[in-house]
Amino acid sequence: MTTKPFELPVRVYYEDTDAQGVVYYANYFCFMERARTEWLEAMGVDHITMMRENNRILVVTEAHAKFLVPARLGDSLVVTASLLHLGRATFEIEQNIYRGGTDGDLLIQGGVTAAYLNADTMKPKRIPSTFFEEDPS
Repeated sequence: MTTKPFELPVRVYYEDTDAQGVVYYANYFCFMERARTEWLEAMGVDHITMMRENNRILVVTEAHAKFLVPARLGDSLVVTASLLHLGRATFEIEQNIYRGGTDGDLLIQGGVTAAYLNADTMKPKRIPSTFFEEDPS
């Protein structure tokens, strides 16, 4: 398992904000989704291959966020993702959002629980043992 969280830089665009220039709360979940996808891809989990060749999908079953400090238009953010818990068919991911890097202001504390499912039956399947291994390249 990875000990250092994966980091994805994100810049806040006009489209991410409300009328006051503050990031609209639902967009933090979009930022976290991008970081999770990039993190999994970096470990060799290709969502398209997983779905087309293995008939498996990932489904978020729970999402939470504690909004500490708002992000604003033009801010440079870093969104992290790291494995918190791995079960047989589910896993929990801790995700945080910082302004200016992981040593900057912590804006959001959050995370998700996701399930690994058969795409046809939507029934849980055992997560492959290689799922959360680092990509050696």
